[in-house]
Amino acid sequence: MSTAAPLGSSTGAGAGTGIELEIGGMTCASCANRIERKLNKLDGVQATVNYATEKAKVTVPEGYDPALLIAEVEKTGYTALLPAPKTSERARDSSADDADHDPELTSLRQRLIGSIVLTVPVIAMAMIPALQFTYWQWASLALAAPVIVWAAWPFHKAAWTNLKHGAATMDTLISMGTSVALLWSLYALFFGTAGVPGMTHPFEFTIAPSDGAANIYLEVGAGVTMFILAGRYFEKRSKRQAGAALRALLELGAKEVSVLRDGAEVKIPVEQLAVGDEFIVRPGEKIATDGVVVSGSSAVDASMLTGESVPVEVAAGDPVTGATVNAGGRLVVRATRIGSDTQLAQMAKLVEDAQTGKAEVQRLADRISGVFVPIVIVIAFVTLGAWLGAGFPVAAAFTAAVAVLVIACPCALGLATPTALLVGTGRGAQLGILIKGPEVLESTRKVDTVVLDKTGTVTTGRMTLVDVITESGVDRAELLRFAGALEDASEHPIAQAIAKGATQEVGRLPVPEDFANVEGKGVQGIVDGASVVIGRESLLADWALALSPEVAAAKAHAEGEGKTVVAIGWDGRARGILVVADTVKPTSAEAIAQLKEIGLTPVLLTGDNEAVARRIAAEVGIEQVYAEVLPRDKVDVVARLQAEGKVVAMVGDGVNDAPALAQADLGLAMGTGTDVAIEASDLTLVRGDLRSAVDAIRLSRKTLSTIKTNLFWAFAYNTAAIPIAALGMLNPMLAGAAMAFSSVFVVGNSLRLRGFRSVAKD
Repeated sequence: MSTAAPLGSSTGAGAGTGIELEIGGMTCASCANRIERKLNKLDGVQATVNYATEKAKVTVPEGYDPALLIAEVEKTGYTALLPAPKTSERARDSSADDADHDPELTSLRQRLIGSIVLTVPVIAMAMIPALQFTYWQWASLALAAPVIVWAAWPFHKAAWTNLKHGAATMDTLISMGTSVALLWSLYALFFGTAGVPGMTHPFEFTIAPSDGAANIYLEVGAGVTMFILAGRYFEKRSKRQAGAALRALLELGAKEVSVLRDGAEVKIPVEQLAVGDEFIVRPGEKIATDGVVVSGSSAVDASMLTGESVPVEVAAGDPVTGATVNAGGRLVVRATRIGSDTQLAQMAKLVEDAQTGKAEVQRLADRISGVFVPIVIVIAFVTLGAWLGAGFPVAAAFTAAVAVLVIACPCALGLATPTALLVGTGRGAQLGILIKGPEVLESTRKVDTVVLDKTGTVTTGRMTLVDVITESGVDRAELLRFAGALEDASEHPIAQAIAKGATQEVGRLPVPEDFANVEGKGVQGIVDGASVVIGRESLLADWALALSPEVAAAKAHAEGEGKTVVAIGWDGRARGILVVADTVKPTSAEAIAQLKEIGLTPVLLTGDNEAVARRIAAEVGIEQVYAEVLPRDKVDVVARLQAEGKVVAMVGDGVNDAPALAQADLGLAMGTGTDVAIEASDLTLVRGDLRSAVDAIRLSRKTLSTIKTNLFWAFAYNTAAIPIAALGMLNPMLAGAAMAFSSVFVVGNSLRLRGFRSVAKD
């Protein structure tokens, strides 16, 4: 029997099994494309390889041996592993290891530190004639050789892998340029005149042909290696965050649960809970797993899973979901689903599927290198042939060809992305925007649709007292005092919203007497000698209290808009109603207008009912609305918009938004929301102000534009020097100057991002 069975799951797209592979050794998006093509050539296999998450999602026929997939990946020059079985305990134990003890990341960090220590003196000696002591060239060799051979080894290895498959990437360019710089320097030192004591690289602005035997290019090879390692390290570190959303989801659930065993409470780890066990959930506690209420009644805050802003009333026989919060009374729940069958676990799977299936963003440098490298090699061979054909000595011909390869390796290429990203992310952090990595930027340029979660994104996500309507002759302040006093004694979220609103308007509230909770209907008690009842209209009817036609009509109108209405009466008469709702953030309407100004179409997406969604949309100026949408359906809505050819940005804050954030071309999470949403997103908006989404997209586009400009000049400076090199007139100082000037330009251009300004009109 194949080992695929326990590891996969039905894909739903026909007879087949889904297998996930962890891929190692990829250095760029073209690596992912190469593996994907190889796997898809196998009979019955459909594969998607994601460079960002370093995973392959493969659909195979039933009984297919995963070892065949692994062997095919290894033949392509990479590594593949079946993921170890996931348990919440293992995920928690290993989360720190994944982030802090990644072997590949550790290796990159060690190579980067080593190259910085060794390269800085080499560059200093090559560029400052005053530091060129008698045997400085040999000291440069001793320092630069380990950098070009050991520190740059990942580039050489990747270049060899690419060469075997007839491909050229940025790695090919780096490996070729640094290797040639070292080899020619060795030739010049041992067989030319560069090794003579007292040799210097003076400042010479004149260009003249030479045989190259007096020139060394060690600072070029070492400098390129150091700068590009820095870029790779920061990119890899940000890419390693891809799995954090899944760890955050596993962390979200309860860790311990109070189970009823033989009539007594026993605390056990949640992993030991079995289907059919009955467990206790006290006010404020998380519900341990999906189940059915056996006894008790309460309000459950399920907003993070469903997006519904109003707490859900539950009583015996009602289903409840794991990881939601019991906001009211004591509940006894019978477990119906545990482990991977729970809604929380299924949501984690949705996030993982969305991340794995997301189209990979091609690295700009690799796309340019794919064209640039073959052209440079052709020019080098043409130069060699032209010099030999013109009757020049072999040494002079080789000098010119080597100079072309050396000057074509731009150190600014390694600075182009990381410096712009460093300045852009730094400026973003000042504005409350956290950009996760370079791969998130490209989609911002193409985004044309922005999908907005309602609760906690467009609205505050908290219940607020928004209106008080009194019966004829009733004093508003007195009604608020009585309602606030009684509701202040209740733990219900709606009651707390009324109590808070009453306190803000009338000040200190009296303490009620004989307070009692009427299950599922409301509360009653005595306030300042008056017998007060507050809750559903049916509770007032039990006391023979009825609202007047005018107030009843106002109640129906408010409920028609999706607001929650509470009725109040005392001393034998109905006195009025209190309206509670989730309110729009003060800056949301302005933010929607700004999103439209930068060419985006806003769409409201929510788990709330249609009436609430339409009211909020009208208030902020959104025309397109999707309401009563479950978490799985949120992913479908985003995918449907993408299938229509739209490039979608998603802004959300809850657990229920995480799969859609991962599915979207660009995910933006409110920093005031859950860790799961933040980890599943590409950008985090720390302030929770929707105007930050406008700033985030503008800043990302500006940063991407800066990266593109940097890449252009990184190649342009060196490309301009290629004809000089081909004519045999490239001296080391010119090579070093080209490297220095292109780097200075790239850094200076990136620093312009510090002047980015927010659109907020505070």
